[in-house]
Amino acid sequence: MGLNETVSAERVQIGFFGMRNAGKSSLVNAVTGQELSVVSEVKGTTTDPVRKAMELLPLGPVVIIDTPGLDDEGALGEKRVQKARRVLAQVDAAVLVVDALAGLRAPDRELVARFKEEGTPYLIAYNKADALPERETLPGESLYVSARTGENVWTLKERLGALARRETAERHIVGDLLGPGQLVVMVTPIDRSAPKGRLILPQQMTLRDILDSGSMALVAKETELPETLARLSAPPDLVITDSQVFGKVAAILPPEVPLTSFSILLARYKGELMEQVRGAAALSRLKDGDRVLISEGCTHHRQCGDIGSEKIPAWIRAFSHSEPIFEVTSGGDFPEDLTPYRLVVHCGGCMLPEKELKRRVRAAAAADVPVVNYGVAIARMHGVLERSLALFPGARSLLTEQEE
Repeated sequence: MGLNETVSAERVQIGFFGMRNAGKSSLVNAVTGQELSVVSEVKGTTTDPVRKAMELLPLGPVVIIDTPGLDDEGALGEKRVQKARRVLAQVDAAVLVVDALAGLRAPDRELVARFKEEGTPYLIAYNKADALPERETLPGESLYVSARTGENVWTLKERLGALARRETAERHIVGDLLGPGQLVVMVTPIDRSAPKGRLILPQQMTLRDILDSGSMALVAKETELPETLARLSAPPDLVITDSQVFGKVAAILPPEVPLTSFSILLARYKGELMEQVRGAAALSRLKDGDRVLISEGCTHHRQCGDIGSEKIPAWIRAFSHSEPIFEVTSGGDFPEDLTPYRLVVHCGGCMLPEKELKRRVRAAAAADVPVVNYGVAIARMHGVLERSLALFPGARSLLTEQEE
């Protein structure tokens, strides 16, 4: 994908961190070539993470994130620091911006330790280097820069491009399961929750991957699926459906036609499918009063019939024959302590950076709380999970083990 085609969640995430007045925002502006962040001599000008999508050669599409100072003070300052730390858990690479006149201080060293602990590649940029009376030799992960004069800004960008380069192995949503000339039917409901004038991101990504594989795609609403199938001279090679209409689509399709969902494909794409299948088994073990966290990576206006706050809770009650207590979070809100919950039901995470989604899954595993995404949960509750995993023998075998 090019710059205008690559969504933020699929871009390499690069965070700029450091203490107040180290010049983070000035350096971010110099790197992006835009007045992205407000610059001031007053400490704490950056109060929330600021994001900018851009092209960073030789890396390609990235998101640059300017964060609040890690030495912010007071109750409000602590909240800003927490936001900066959450960004740290999401980024693929980091820049620690240090005031060259002051040198590394305790918060800076603590941050370097965090980078190493989380395995985050990093550089240390000693800003305001133009004001130094003399310079010392720096270790390999450090360099002198000046946001004011532009010194070494280009070098910083080049080193970031090399530092944050992702694995070059090509990944597919579904293209690796298809052969040239095969036909895929995509079932995409259009209801009040559907975005105006466009398909949701997993549908867009899947459609593009089908076309890139040399296969053909036919898109229809679930209400038009019977007529769509009747007009075909042969059954489709694969049907991919939105999770909300899994049950309806499974009832319409002949059993020999392969069926899966956008959510299941996205879970495989992000490397979390096996964990989601394990979590599906917990749905039948819920009891009255169990706390269930329903979490969505994006934020949107909730309407009547919303999948996260209404449909999934109703399906869980009917499937488990119990009355759990449901809590719903969205966007960047995700509890630090998951131990009170019996189950986490998460969206597909298409709008979350991959590292953040993996962090959430790891946090659930560390708290011994099962986690399952919308697509796998809905397939399980509608009795079609085994069929929807036929394309993935390993996951299907795991499901059989979990259900025994």
